[in-house]
Amino acid sequence: MTARNGEREKSSSKEPNDKMNQSQLVRNRFEKSCIIPDDEISRKLPKEILLRILSYLDVTSLCRCGQVSRYWNILALDGSNWQKIDLFDFQRDIEGPVIENISQRCGGFLKYLRLRGCQSVGSHSIRTLANYCHNIEHLDLSECKKISDVAIQQLSKNCAKLTAINLESCSQISDSSLKALSDGCPNLSEINVSWCNLITENGVDALARGCNKIKKFSSKGCKQVNDRAVIALALFCPGIEVLNLHSCDSITDASISKIAEKCCNLKQLCVSKCTELTDQSLTALAMNNQYLNTLEVAGCAQFTDSGFIALAKNCKYLERMDLEECSLITDATLQNLALGCPSLEKLTLSHCELITDEGIRQLAGGGCAAESLSVLELDNCPLITDATLEHLISCHNLQRIELYDCQLISRNAIRRLRNHLPNIKVHAYFAPVTPPPTINGPRPRYCRCCEIL
Repeated sequence: MTARNGEREKSSSKEPNDKMNQSQLVRNRFEKSCIIPDDEISRKLPKEILLRILSYLDVTSLCRCGQVSRYWNILALDGSNWQKIDLFDFQRDIEGPVIENISQRCGGFLKYLRLRGCQSVGSHSIRTLANYCHNIEHLDLSECKKISDVAIQQLSKNCAKLTAINLESCSQISDSSLKALSDGCPNLSEINVSWCNLITENGVDALARGCNKIKKFSSKGCKQVNDRAVIALALFCPGIEVLNLHSCDSITDASISKIAEKCCNLKQLCVSKCTELTDQSLTALAMNNQYLNTLEVAGCAQFTDSGFIALAKNCKYLERMDLEECSLITDATLQNLALGCPSLEKLTLSHCELITDEGIRQLAGGGCAAESLSVLELDNCPLITDATLEHLISCHNLQRIELYDCQLISRNAIRRLRNHLPNIKVHAYFAPVTPPPTINGPRPRYCRCCEIL
């Protein structure tokens, strides 16, 4: 028994040690040099072929190859092998000096760098990156909370080829960064400033005026992004295809209508938690954006059947819709989606409390159900019953259904659905039956429904 426990302890400690060793390996390659003598066999292959082989390896493998011999070390650290670097797996261990050494070694070869979650990396390291890596095109600094405007200003001065930057949750970033990017990075096409609470309408306005090639813009949780900011995007960046304004709760129909009018190639729109919006926004989208394929409007409680019916009639390419907490919609919305949106793959109707079995029957009988529908979320829809699951049996591509807190759904109905669709994942919750009160005897100290684990 003791030996078995020893084996378990040994195996449980192996994974953390492996990951720690990998992180140490990356640091060693860029901070130290531990090299064994040349291997003459490696010289029998031309340098070009060896470089081509090494170009297929990831960061860890390249670092290991660099320890084979002095010659392999030179090849492994050749800048041409480091055009794309993703350090997400080492985020807790990567510190500023590593990034500075990478920048100096890679120089103009580096085009893609992902530092997501590397919270030890600060502005000084990014300034070094900007000074050496002038050809960088894609930079992910999300959750690098030590990054400030100073770093972004240096990037904008030296990295004119930058096309995509992710600054999500970089809490020190302000309008100054957006103004700098607008001046120095005219080719910028993707930017994410979600949860950067210092960003305001002024920064977005400046960005839109200077970077009119933007196709993807995300400002989730930026409470100061308002109608003026969104209208600026519509006027100066008409090529926008993906727009995420989740929780920008001051925007109104005026700005969304302008986006719909000016950005005819819009494909994905998220305005969840934008509670001021009404059917006017949906109608504008229906009239102007026929190629819309993703619409997220969770928490937009003023939307009604009227707006969604207009969408269903004009946006036949819709694939994903999140209508959670659109509490005014009824079965009429589902009827029109079934008729007009044959490509619908994922539909969220959680907390749409007026939806009934009849609406699901019409949805299941529509063009999207048999061919496309793969995910259906019906949490907290109190009016649906076992009949809903009977209707869904014909949806052969259905892979997942959410049924939390649907009190009228039974275990037997779920069992029958699984018999017909054996690969489906059903997420449901059934509250335990409350035990009857005891007439005699002492009062129980805990609920008999609960188990002590």
